[in-house]
Amino acid sequence: MKNIALRGVIVALGLLSTSAYAEEAHVGPVKDFIDANVKAWANDPIIINAIKAQNSANASLSPADIDALDQKWRSEVEADAHPTIDAVLANPVSEFLKVKQDGSDGAITEVFVMDAKGLNVGQSGVTSDYWQGDEGKFQKSFGAGANAVFVDDAEKDESTQMLQSQASMTISDETGKPIGAITVGVNLDKL
Repeated sequence: MKNIALRGVIVALGLLSTSAYAEEAHVGPVKDFIDANVKAWANDPIIINAIKAQNSANASLSPADIDALDQKWRSEVEADAHPTIDAVLANPVSEFLKVKQDGSDGAITEVFVMDAKGLNVGQSGVTSDYWQGDEGKFQKSFGAGANAVFVDDAEKDESTQMLQSQASMTISDETGKPIGAITVGVNLDKL
């Protein structure tokens, strides 16, 4: 109660906007949703094994290689043909993630898994880029180590008018070593 009153005084003084306070208010419920609805299946062997395989396949990629892959992906997003994107969307991890999103009753708006370099392993729908490694969702989850969870700002999607936030968490192998990350778009209106 004391923190709420203090925030009210800070907002009244104009030192913190009400939108900043509202954005902070969503973090707890989003983390609770992730704990209750995502953590168990985020460590499913289909995800763990796919991340391990991609980490092995991508171990020698240079920053230039990663940039080239990302540019190829981005060019396919707007193109008529998109073999790279189609291959990822058709893989078993993507199929698994689509089932999880479809079974969430609209609470999950998107979900994608990344390897240790921040490259997409699987996803429920097309992402605008292939490399997430330069973004907070990857840096503040995988980059923060095992058990890290990062909840991004709440944003209203202009096309759907849905208030949503992305929650990202580190995925670790059976030894506890971080191997990748997962990002889940959460529809805040469903919490």
